[in-house]
Amino acid sequence: MFTIVIRVIIIYLVVLFLYRVMGKRQIGEMQPFELVLTLIIADLATIPMAEVNIPVLHGIVPLLTLFILHTILIFASQKSDSLNRVICGKPVIVINPKGIDYKALKALNISIDDIFEAMRGCGYFKLEQVQYAIMETTGKMSIMPKSGCAPVTNEDLKLKVQEAALPINIISEGKVLKDNLKIARISLDEIMKEIEKLGVKKINDILILTIDKNGEGFLQKKYGEYSTFQMEMKGE
Repeated sequence: MFTIVIRVIIIYLVVLFLYRVMGKRQIGEMQPFELVLTLIIADLATIPMAEVNIPVLHGIVPLLTLFILHTILIFASQKSDSLNRVICGKPVIVINPKGIDYKALKALNISIDDIFEAMRGCGYFKLEQVQYAIMETTGKMSIMPKSGCAPVTNEDLKLKVQEAALPINIISEGKVLKDNLKIARISLDEIMKEIEKLGVKKINDILILTIDKNGEGFLQKKYGEYSTFQMEMKGE
């Protein structure tokens, strides 16, 4: 029994290492060859875990071989557009200003129902709302709506808005993230003054506190509703 546990740990760590090295793409974003690779690795990894008669090395070698093959394919496809199209395919326009491209549907082996399902996933329910629809190599659909159906933006309305800024996590579950304080260019004393204004006396009572470069802050206590605040930030 102990031997099986050790084998499982070893194979698990090897597979985890391989996936970390190969990248962070999610299942829905995988290219076809990456999905095939994932399925094969999952199947290969289970065999040496349970079969104690098979040396662990015989399970690790195929996994490393697949990893090397994957790396070679990635490198080669980056160097050759032709090879990249063979391995990954290419985006296909399935809806154009004239309507649905029936030949493209047949080439992709998808149905009208698949088109409508993908459209609904993008927030469009009528064909007349769509100018172009492109089936990406990952199997996801990208849609360019007609100008009358596109969401209105601040640029369309000629509104001047403050540039969006990424919030920096300053306090998480009662712990001060000192490195993030340096990134935000604020001190703990400045933060304490702000949270005292919001009726919070102890850092340990805070679930999350974030602030961005515009000085817009968000604070939520572990037990209670969230609050927002505005503070002056130091110039860069």
